[in-house]
Formats: sequence, C-alpha cells, structure tokens
Amino acid sequence: MGIYLSSPKTEKLSQDGENENLRYGVSSMQGWRTSMEDAHAAYPDLDCSTSFFGVYDGHGGQSVSKFCAKYLHQQLLKQEAYSSGDLGIAVQKSFLRMDEMMCGQRGWRELAVLGDKKDQFSGMMEGLIFSPKSGEVKGQTDDWPVEEGPHSNYEGPACGSTACVAIIRYNQLVVANSGDSRCVISRKGQAYNLSKDHKPDLDTEKDRISKAGGFIHCGRVNGTLNLTRAIGDMELKKDKALPAEKQILTANPDINIVELCEDDDFIVLACDGIWDCMSSQQLVDFVREQLKTESKLSAVCEKVFDRCLAPTSGGEGCDNMTMILVQFKECPKPGPSTSQQPSPDRLSVSSDCKDNSG
Repeated sequence: MGIYLSSPKTEKLSQDGENENLRYGVSSMQGWRTSMEDAHAAYPDLDCSTSFFGVYDGHGGQSVSKFCAKYLHQQLLKQEAYSSGDLGIAVQKSFLRMDEMMCGQRGWRELAVLGDKKDQFSGMMEGLIFSPKSGEVKGQTDDWPVEEGPHSNYEGPACGSTACVAIIRYNQLVVANSGDSRCVISRKGQAYNLSKDHKPDLDTEKDRISKAGGFIHCGRVNGTLNLTRAIGDMELKKDKALPAEKQILTANPDINIVELCEDDDFIVLACDGIWDCMSSQQLVDFVREQLKTESKLSAVCEKVFDRCLAPTSGGEGCDNMTMILVQFKECPKPGPSTSQQPSPDRLSVSSDCKDNSG
C-alpha cells in the first residue's frame, strides 16, 4: 500500500474554545497518508495569565508527536524560568527536556502506550510491572522518576516530531519552533512569519551539522531527514561529547518574542502539510476572507484543508494536516513588569519577517 491510501480520509477532528482575551479553533485531518502522525495541544488557560497552543508533526510514527502533545506544556509549567517570567528560557528547556524524558525504561513505556496498537499492550503491561510504587516515588524530587526494567538502557526513539508552540501572556507572544511547522501572525492583513522552517539549505543549519560530523545528501540530513531540527530521532543525537543544541539534529528551538498590538488580527500554527500548499500570505488572505462569513474558527481550519487536499495521491496536498487558528478579541494589555532577559535567538515582527512568496 505504500505511504498513501487509495482514497483520502477527509474526516476532521475539530475543537473550539475561548477565554476573555482570545478564541481559537483547531482541526486535524489524516488525508491521503496511511496513518495520522500529527498531534496538537490547545490550552487557552494554561494558568490564570497564560495561553498555550502547539502543533506537532510526527515522522516515522506517531508516538513522539503524541508524547509532546501530552507532556511539553506540563514541563513548561515546571520550569523555574516560567515562574520568574522568562518564557523564552522556559520553553527552550521544555523542548530539550522531551528528548531526556523519552529515554530509559519509562520513556520506552510511555512511547509504546502512545504509539502503534501493536506496542500499546506491551507498554501498558510494563507499566503494571515496572513503574515505581507510590511509596518509592515520595523521596524523589525528579518529576520523571527512574524505572528499572528490560528497556532501562533505551536510548530514545528512532522516530521524531517537529514542535511549534505559541505562548501568550498578557501582550507578550512567545513562539518556539523546532522543525518545519510554522507560526504566522496577521498584522493588518499582512502575514509575518514568527518562525523559520529548519531545512537543510539554511547555512546556519549546514554549519552545525558539518561541525557535528553529519552531512547533507539529496537535501536530507545524513541522507534521511528533510528537516534539521526535531524532537526525537535519537539516532542523530548520539555524540556524547556535544551538548544537545550542537548535535547533528537538535530539538533546540528558535525563540521569537513579540509584543502584541491592536493591529494584530490572529495567529496560525500549522504543520507543513499546509505550508506545502499555501504561502503564509496566501493562508492569511484565505482566512481573512473566510472570517467574513464564518464565525466558527475550526470551520475555517477545515476549509483550509479542503482547499489544500490533492485530488490524487502523491505530491503536495497529500500530507496529514493540522492547524490552529487563534483570534484576539481585543488588544492585549501589558502585564506586570518582569526581569526577563532576551533569549539568544529572539526575533521581531519586522519587514524582514514579511512573507513575500505570494
């Protein structure tokens, strides 16, 4: 059967929600692919002042994307930097923490439970046998206690996932991205990319890969992956002499922190199944046109999928599709001042970020 079905699965899994500051819609569709490897997370009230949205585009399996959807926002809340107001550092550490958590017996078990059906039973059984009893965990300070078992030396998954998340606190928007999913903001109808696609043709990515002993062949990292940053894919992160951010493949995200203003209409987070078919500006134009007659944001996402879906299998429009649309109700007000320090990869919404690809 290969990687495509004989006919696409066009059923959509959709959800809408809101709070006093924003409303959102999210939808996902399997499409022509033989399995659904995307996942997402939408928490308009992650805490009393913060909203969290994320898209995770898996490759080689669904377990890593589902793991990120389940745990990344939880790890964000546990970071000291989160409590002190430095969301950039907090989300960066949360991305890198995903790779750490997926190793060892517990990492294997969690991925098995989240993965394909053939692994789920084994994962659940090992959870019954090897997971620490409550009394054993009490004295541990780690929120991810060590488990002993047949997979204690597990070095992490061979499959992986992109991660693109948006965190909104008062008038501050923090976007963290690893991979080729993308976040775009509409500012007075103009599309601005708030993330950059991590592809092998980027000079900064080539440089890191080369220094780590890797190579680019036919547009792919070590001849396999067509993206240069991702969570998981531990086969490309094995050099113990290098820190996580300097491995051939890294989960280390670019961080973009921007100040929201009254000109901002909405943001979109979507996997490359959308961006393969539409430029950032084309998508913003399409969404703005749909919002003239459609009030349900998830329905707008569904219409984007219908617009992008290929009529036959093969090529663009045949990938899994996931999209989150977040619309601001009013101009967000500034929050209490913090001692936050700029993140090293901070960008800004400027003409340099404008989408000019059509």
